[in-house]
Amino acid sequence: MTITDSKTYERLARAIRFAAEHYRDQPNLERLAEVAHLSPHHFQRVFTQWAGISPKKFVAHMTLESAKSNLIRNRNVLDTALEVGLSGPSRLHDLSITFEAMTPGQLRAKGYGLSIKYGVAASPFGFCVAFATPKGLCGLAFAWEDDIEVSIKRMIGKWPAANFVQDNDFAVKISSMIFDGSGQSINLHAMGTNFQIKVWQALLTIPPGRTATYKSIAEKVCTAKASRAVGAANGANPISLLIPCHRVIRESGALAGYAWGEERKRALLAWESGLAAE
Repeated sequence: MTITDSKTYERLARAIRFAAEHYRDQPNLERLAEVAHLSPHHFQRVFTQWAGISPKKFVAHMTLESAKSNLIRNRNVLDTALEVGLSGPSRLHDLSITFEAMTPGQLRAKGYGLSIKYGVAASPFGFCVAFATPKGLCGLAFAWEDDIEVSIKRMIGKWPAANFVQDNDFAVKISSMIFDGSGQSINLHAMGTNFQIKVWQALLTIPPGRTATYKSIAEKVCTAKASRAVGAANGANPISLLIPCHRVIRESGALAGYAWGEERKRALLAWESGLAAE
């Protein structure tokens, strides 16, 4: 998936957003091309280059039925992954991901003494806002153009005592590593409570194109009765996509909430499911 010029990005982002909002109508190639203000032929070619799958397959993976069947197929995925252990590297397609938690002292200090760089870059799912300490990526958020500043302030609020330096080139590099399939590795440096860290580590074991339920995560972290607590920890995840909270859904196949919007969650799952099925 190659990030091209900004105009193409805006058109494809608009089409992806439309597909996520209207997946029940199963919009066809011509309708999505119309939303993107491109000819059907050109849209098909550019969309496939970006997403790695055709628009038709992308939309097909957005249905509730697809989510349900995916969940049924993946019942034992978490069991198998957790047998390997929670500390091993995860993967997002060709990207290798390692995880490190901030210390309890840094958690209490709310980032005091930390230097955090941040920036904004284009991605196929809206702009991404990336934050990193010298040890790794500590925040990744998605935003549409009109709420970028709100997203930045919200993320900065997680580490109010840290020193922040803007670096958009850094964000462009991160976006490229994630979406261009360059086969590199990236380290995560997450700040959370002990329970949140355990939940996030469990999320890292869910492969792309697969899903797990809140209950199944709770059973592995502590007890099935903690499903609501797992949901809260899931919602507090500061690193979207790479700590894949979007891969956790209800047992019915319903998506439930997502900090960066349910339509984006549906689009991310469709993208990953489509690539995994190739």
